[in-house]
Order: sequence, then C-alpha cells, then structure tokens
Amino acid sequence: MSLPTIAITAGDPAGIGPEIAAKAAADPRVRAVCEPVIYGASPDEAARRFTPGALSAEAGRSAYETIVEAVGDAVAGRVQAVATGPINKEAFAHAGLRWKGHTELLAHLTGAPRVAMMFYSDALRVVLATVHVPLAEVSRVLTRELMEATIELAVTELPRFGYPRPRLAVAGLNPHAGEHGLIGREDDEAIAPAVAACRARGADVTGPLPGDTVFVRAVGGEFDAVIACYHDQGLIPIKVVAFGRSVNVTLGLPIIRTSVDHGTAFDIAGTGVADHGSLVEAVLLAARLVKFREKGSGAA
Repeated sequence: MSLPTIAITAGDPAGIGPEIAAKAAADPRVRAVCEPVIYGASPDEAARRFTPGALSAEAGRSAYETIVEAVGDAVAGRVQAVATGPINKEAFAHAGLRWKGHTELLAHLTGAPRVAMMFYSDALRVVLATVHVPLAEVSRVLTRELMEATIELAVTELPRFGYPRPRLAVAGLNPHAGEHGLIGREDDEAIAPAVAACRARGADVTGPLPGDTVFVRAVGGEFDAVIACYHDQGLIPIKVVAFGRSVNVTLGLPIIRTSVDHGTAFDIAGTGVADHGSLVEAVLLAARLVKFREKGSGAA
C-alpha cells in the first residue's frame, strides 16, 4: 500500500514554523509513514521575506493563505491529512482576520457544524468544551447544550484513536465542582444535566468532577479522556505531563487535522534551535488516523 500524502503547514513565517516544518518533513520517522508536503515558506524564504520574531499583518496573512491552500487540497483529496505549524493570533488580528485560531478557521473552511479541540498524548487526552473564550465569559458560554454536544462529539470521535467505548470524565467549572451550588451553580445547572442526558443515551461519562483531581485520575488510567470547561483548565495538565509529545487534533472535521502543542516561539525564531518533536508527533498521529479511516472504508 502506498504511503499517504500529508500536508505540513509552516504556520507563521516569522516564527519557528518554517524551521520545524523542514525538520519534520526530513525526519526518518515521518518519511517512514507518509509522503510529507510542506505548504508555506521554507526557512530561507521566510528569513528573506519576514523579520524573525516580528509580529506583522503580512506574516498573519501568509499563514492564513497557507492554511486555506492545504485545507482545500485535503477537502479535494489531493492530500490525506493536514498537520499544522503554529500561528500567531495577534498576527491574524493585524491582518484583519476574524478567526482566533486554527479551530475556528478550519470549521469555517470545511463547513463543519460542530468541532472541538482535543489534545492527545499517551498519558492523557483532553477535549475542550470552550477554546478561545475570555475566562470572564466562560460561565455564560458554557451551556448545557454546548456541553452535551461536546460529550457526544468525543463519544463519536474517540474510537478512531483506539477507544471504541471511551470512558469520559467532565471536569467541573467551579472549585470542588460547585459543592452542590455552594460555590457556583453552573456545575448543577449546565454540566450535570448534560452528563445525565448523555448517559441516558449510552455514553460512559461521569461528572462534573473536581478539576483539581480529575486529571490525576485520568493519568492513572481511570478515564480515557477528560472534557475540560475552558482552555487553561485542560491545557495546563496535559502540558505538564506531555509537553512536546502531545498533539492538538480538531474533532468534528470532514478532514484529518493535527497540530503542534506549542506556539510560534518568536524568541527563538531564526536561530535554528527549535525542537520539531511535537510536529513529528502530529504527523505520526495523522498517518495513524488515515490508516484507521482507510480500514473503516474497506481499503486494502
């Protein structure tokens, strides 16, 4: 069977993306599982056109156009998956782009009605119910409907990662998961009813559970994934246990998309010292997901 073609986007050309894309595409581990194709500037081209480490609208626009091209090829079947390098949200804003990150943009480009960000590692899997939402607004955005949809999406998507009937835990929003309304009512009014509804439909999901212990229980093997209420609640624990080895995956897309677990690292851009390990992990996982999809479709 021929190897799948996987797009590697270079991300913001003023960051470390072009460097790690070139390193990952040349890595023997990547070459063993796919035919990598880089979308975006090479390190030399990026150094000529952009100032390393400098925020600019031009770099933001370049990163955007690279993503659009790669996603278009994935939708058309010219590549079998996309592994993305890091972008800079401020550069996107300077370029007049309304998306705060890959997740929102990919949903727009593919017309996906419901997506979620998951960080995957051998040690821990975390699905985010909300992503780039200011902390002060999370309690308003985190409705029963949103939590229910996120749980259902995790139930649907996790089998392709090797969990045919995933054991899910939902982290509480408030300290001690609200203590039955003593420390906030969101856990009782939004999260608990969503968990109950999903359990009634057959999902193996538990919660809300206190956020200060649920990730420890998941790392210990009690749960296959944790659904976190907001960005840092989920990303801090997974980056503590698996930074540089975890992979950002967008659930709910009609294409396979994985990404690095870090940012543009403007402070070391252009120095040649960036670690490409997370992008390698992203490509390897993308290749695994392609293989799973082909088996499911009956491909040889």
